[in-house]
Amino acid sequence: MFSLPSARTLLAACRPSTWSSPLGPALSSPSLVFARGRHQLAPRSVKFLKRHKGVLPVPVGGSTKGTTLAFGDWGIRVKGNGMRITAKQLKSADDALKRKLKPIKGAKVYMRVFPDIPVCIKGNETRMGKGKGSFEFWATRVAPGRVIFELGGVPIREELAREALRLACDKLPTLMEFIDRKAPPRLGNLLITPEIPADTNPQLTVAP
Repeated sequence: MFSLPSARTLLAACRPSTWSSPLGPALSSPSLVFARGRHQLAPRSVKFLKRHKGVLPVPVGGSTKGTTLAFGDWGIRVKGNGMRITAKQLKSADDALKRKLKPIKGAKVYMRVFPDIPVCIKGNETRMGKGKGSFEFWATRVAPGRVIFELGGVPIREELAREALRLACDKLPTLMEFIDRKAPPRLGNLLITPEIPADTNPQLTVAP
């Protein structure tokens, strides 16, 4: 039989935790408080840990937001179909870029997307019902033409930027394309090029 001190220690280990969140009772539930590593891509807190699967965004309204560079001089964007990219894939691509650009002092890597969508999975050959599956990983949905990574901070040679971004593309599940500051915006599979006025080019001027 256990002695009195050891029995109390065992009982304290089996007793559920009574920790309460300083942000209020909404985050005191054990299902909403989860450990997040220091170098892990995950939101700090969410209101609901489980979410609907949702659909991939399709730019049917003509918006080209997020398809051109905003911070750096070189970047990659989605050229193929839209895809759901996981936090692990984004972290692997980010590590590959930083490893390649480590000798360049002042070089920065900009990640234009963030995995804030929880993905829940149920086991194979599971009967219907019994509620939604358990949380597995974080992911983000990207549309065709969405910029994923940018390189900047200091001037970087194009050859080095292409090699670094090629290594990052190998970690991502969809087809990417290399872009620079002069790249036109993309609407799905269509490049939006600026129209050239007929007056600027004499060959395009229509004779009366």
